[in-house]
Amino acid sequence: MNRRHILLPAAAAGLGALLLTGCEPNNPSDASGSDRIAVTSSEKECQVAATEAPAGTIRFTVENTGSQVTEFYLLGEDGLRIIGEVENIGPGLSRDLTVTAPEGKYFTACKPGMVGDGIRGDFTVTKAEGGGAEVSADDQKLKDEATAQYSAYVKDQTEQLMTGTEDFAKKYKAGDDDAARKLYAAVRMHWERIEPVAESFGDLDPQLDAREADLEEGQEWTGWHRIEKDLWPPQKGAEGTGADTAGGSDSGEYQPMSDEERTQIADKLVADTKTLYDRTRNMDFTADQLSNGAKELLDEVATGKVTGEEEFWSHTDLWDFQANVDGARIAYENLKPLLDKRDQDLSEKLTVRFDKLQTLLDQHKKGEGFKLYTELSKDEVKELSDAVNALSEPLSQVTEKVIE
Repeated sequence: MNRRHILLPAAAAGLGALLLTGCEPNNPSDASGSDRIAVTSSEKECQVAATEAPAGTIRFTVENTGSQVTEFYLLGEDGLRIIGEVENIGPGLSRDLTVTAPEGKYFTACKPGMVGDGIRGDFTVTKAEGGGAEVSADDQKLKDEATAQYSAYVKDQTEQLMTGTEDFAKKYKAGDDDAARKLYAAVRMHWERIEPVAESFGDLDPQLDAREADLEEGQEWTGWHRIEKDLWPPQKGAEGTGADTAGGSDSGEYQPMSDEERTQIADKLVADTKTLYDRTRNMDFTADQLSNGAKELLDEVATGKVTGEEEFWSHTDLWDFQANVDGARIAYENLKPLLDKRDQDLSEKLTVRFDKLQTLLDQHKKGEGFKLYTELSKDEVKELSDAVNALSEPLSQVTEKVIE
């Protein structure tokens, strides 16, 4: 889930380089080119150089002139659906967003500090004019096959998520906490594998995946992490809890949820998951959504999983880490036949770096799952962080290769 990021000490050293290197440096000639729309983000402004563009491929170059990490979105007409996003743009840095968008009304949004609704502006995608490069029939076939395969993958993952969530909720409501704890990380992997798709529904994502530290004032806390805290309740005075942590803000002893509260929160989890399931039955995707989604999954790893922030109470972050990598790899492999034609060297580099990252993850397997995050040493966290960084950079190049 998109969130404000507070680096835990164990990961801060390794991740700092990751975030800086993962952001693409600003290229003035690109930003000023006729095919790119310059965006300047600061604490109080989100200046977009154009408020409209013709349908098809749209490229934004986003520069952060503020003092806070920011992110940029292109949102659908409802202001909820995410068409595309770039996250973790540090002060003084710049990143590109390339999307394919049909004619219609949209919103742009910068989120300084990566919280709240952001600074929004109207954006219009007009009817495409003639001209432009044509995609060969062979390349179009490869695109169609890639997106069809990914649609099937999303459908399968949401089906497994729905079934697993129903089983998890049943155990949790019955008070069978040991069984619920065993299911928690495994079931959530289906969510994490398709997280960019789930996040594209701006109303569902915070209801299902908000962490306590992400809550806005007055926001009701529901979803997986609310139940996580109840299954792994903080112990007063224990290391890793307290108001100054990234995971929560307890000022006293934790009060377990009552049977009635458990039923209410579990039923809502199932209902919201069913809504996600229904919305993804007939989703269509474009090639840039696959490549951008893969990059977003690596960003999720960098800013939540490898820092230990995501699963603050259960410390099952490596399950999420693996699932994000799974999702990114599937999207890449769906596009690989097309990428092989257009940039064989980049395709081979990605294969090697996915394999290297997976080898590192495999070293931390334990039984049917993984070690807890708290069992990793600082050196092991940095090693994982470096491998994510090495994969993230070439992965960010895929969209430009496959979109035309």
